[in-house]
Amino acid sequence: MARRLRPVGLDFIDDAPVRLVFAAGAAAPPEAVYQALAEEVEGWPGWFRAVTLARPTYGGGGREIKLLGGVRMEETIMAADPEKRYAYRVDTTNAPGVRALLEEWRLTPAGSGTHVRWTFAADGPAAFRLALTVARPGLGHSFRTAVRTLDARLSARRATGR
Repeated sequence: MARRLRPVGLDFIDDAPVRLVFAAGAAAPPEAVYQALAEEVEGWPGWFRAVTLARPTYGGGGREIKLLGGVRMEETIMAADPEKRYAYRVDTTNAPGVRALLEEWRLTPAGSGTHVRWTFAADGPAAFRLALTVARPGLGHSFRTAVRTLDARLSARRATGR
């Protein structure tokens, strides 16, 4: 059963009780990475293994996400700054324990490629916060694998001129 989470603003990225921050490099330029993140939402399952369904809602102002294991989320896009930042807040989910969740993808040029930083900001009871801390290595691995897979797709796209 889906539960409504506490609505939070972008400042939650800095002051959430749990902040997990991961970084990876991509050879693709920021505009290509941003396009895949924010403009090609339905393509997420093709490069982020944990995502089984992603589709824009509310004319692009939100997203519906389904993850491996049956977790479902309805999200609101909080920031869509081309080539720089893409952030979204989870409004409803069936995941247990979570009270508030905001994710932010920051993109910065790195030579001819992109430095990608993903911040996972969350709040919940002590057991939830502990579980996230324990899950940190797995989340980091999932993120780095997703960025590598996305970068390979974007490189193949560039090679074929698409």
